[in-house]
Amino acid sequence: MESGTTLVLVNGLWMTRRALWPLRRRLRARDLDVHIFSYPTVARDLRANAAALNDYLHSLPGDTVHLVGYSLGGLVIRALFHDFPDQRPGRIVTLGTPHTGSHAARCAERWGWGRRIMGRGVADLLAGAPQHWTWPAHELGAIAGDLGLGLGRLFGGLPKPHDGTVAVAEACPPQATARRVLRVSHFGMLLAPVVVDAVVDFLSQGRFVAARERT
Repeated sequence: MESGTTLVLVNGLWMTRRALWPLRRRLRARDLDVHIFSYPTVARDLRANAAALNDYLHSLPGDTVHLVGYSLGGLVIRALFHDFPDQRPGRIVTLGTPHTGSHAARCAERWGWGRRIMGRGVADLLAGAPQHWTWPAHELGAIAGDLGLGLGRLFGGLPKPHDGTVAVAEACPPQATARRVLRVSHFGMLLAPVVVDAVVDFLSQGRFVAARERT
């Protein structure tokens, strides 16, 4: 990828930057300048974390800044562009992000312990806030998984197909520039080489490339 380009990864719920280390390593092997933005996923709401992300981005070099958000991290990026739309050029990729809501989170909310452990960021999602935000002017590629292995299945009724936590319909909104469904689970997105291929394709070309085109 061109020099002067920076890539920032944003983690998901209950995660620290360590969860993104395997993905960062694979992306760095593709000659990308990769940084990680980690945030308090439970203690602060999405827009507070978006403000922190905006401050973090100001500290980074590069004429072009790409963003990749995993799960809840994709909603932090959405909040960033709603509140701070004046960002440098770049593309966005979301991995298993519940853009249109989360069936699993709605089920967990019915239990007192569920509301407590999910925290403020998911409370924003459950209130439907992201669906009212201004959509990013930047190109956005949405990646979903359809390998249904994950804790979300414990609640039952998760719409099929799904990645075990987030339904494909929740992760692939019509507003996205491009959408790709891969045979991976929610957590497996962080480890699968096919996800790295899809991320690099979209960041470099603004579209998802079929394997036969890549060879």
